[in-house]
Amino acid sequence: MVDRMAINILSRDEKGLLRNITSAIFEHGGNITYTQQFIIDRGKHRGKADIYMEVEGIAHPEQLVEELKRLPTIEEVSLHAPLEQIYGGRVIIIGGGALVAQVALGAVTEADRHNIRGERISVDTIPLVGEEAIADAVGAVSRLHRAQVLVLAGSLMGGKITEEVEKLKEEGIPVIALNMAGSVPEHADLVVTDPIQAGTFAVMHIAKTASFDIGRVRGKRF
Repeated sequence: MVDRMAINILSRDEKGLLRNITSAIFEHGGNITYTQQFIIDRGKHRGKADIYMEVEGIAHPEQLVEELKRLPTIEEVSLHAPLEQIYGGRVIIIGGGALVAQVALGAVTEADRHNIRGERISVDTIPLVGEEAIADAVGAVSRLHRAQVLVLAGSLMGGKITEEVEKLKEEGIPVIALNMAGSVPEHADLVVTDPIQAGTFAVMHIAKTASFDIGRVRGKRF
């Protein structure tokens, strides 16, 4: 029995595609734990559908692959390790460009130290300006696959951003904020003055080879 695997499918974009794929997986006793689909907009496969699924419970993956290949719209099927094993947990950094870069410096440096030991931690950043844009980005973090911690890097954040921070915390994703003006620091799990240290803390919270836990210092400022 294969505990978990990833299937990547290249196909013509036609109605009923997902139905046919999921039916085949169900018939082989599989349970889909994650899926994404998009239409390729570049290169030799432009206009075709790319479907990625993470599946558990497939006893004979090679039989499933052969059945999928027999579907008339499907052109390629390949098996891979799940994204968690390749890219690992994700640190998300949102805010102003200069501060985001400094937080990322700390996060990438710390992640490198743990990944050398066999961990898998990745760092995602987006520099944004404006309450609406940042609030939308914060609200989307809970929908990001493998997102485990958010760092807000800016000089002033509040209003709708704070509302989204509270919602995100309810989803179980901790929030680290730089020491800034606005209401966000009062609602973050942890407030850190040094942006490099904030990135370091974020990675340490995720890393299995570190002993740091945001839950133990929740509400404190550094």
